[in-house]
Amino acid sequence: MRAVLDANVVISAVLSPRGAPAKIFRAWLDGEFEFVASAKLVSELDRALAYPKLQARVDAQSAQALVDLIRHEAQMTPDPDGEPPVKSADPGDDYLIALGASAGAVIVSGDQHLLGLAGKIPVHSPADFLALLVDQRRTR
Repeated sequence: MRAVLDANVVISAVLSPRGAPAKIFRAWLDGEFEFVASAKLVSELDRALAYPKLQARVDAQSAQALVDLIRHEAQMTPDPDGEPPVKSADPGDDYLIALGASAGAVIVSGDQHLLGLAGKIPVHSPADFLALLVDQRRTR
C-alpha cells in the first residue's frame, strides 16, 4: 500500500507518541506501507516545524532530523504539474490530492477539507488508516 501522509499527521506523530499518527509513522518505519512524499510536502513540513508554537515542543535539531528522515527514506516523487482530479475547498491542499492521484496512493490526513472529499478521492483519517493497516497485518 502507498500513502501520502499530510504534514499534520507527521507533526501529530511527533507531538503525541501514543496516538494513531505515531503508530502509522512507526508502521511506515517498519515497512508496512510506502510513504510517498514530494519536495512540496517536505517543504510544508519543514515550514510548519519552524512555527514558534511547534518550536517550543520540537527542538530545531529534532525537526531537522525528522525532515531529513522523510527526505531520505520516503519514496520521493516529483510534484505533479497538472491539476488534481478533484479540488479541495482549501487550495493549499490541492497538491496533496494531485500527489496522491499521480502516485496511486491514499492520502492520510486530519484536515477536514480533505476528509470531506472521501468518496471522491482515497482519503483516510489517521484512525481509519491505522485500522486498514491492522486489517492488512491480519491477512498476511
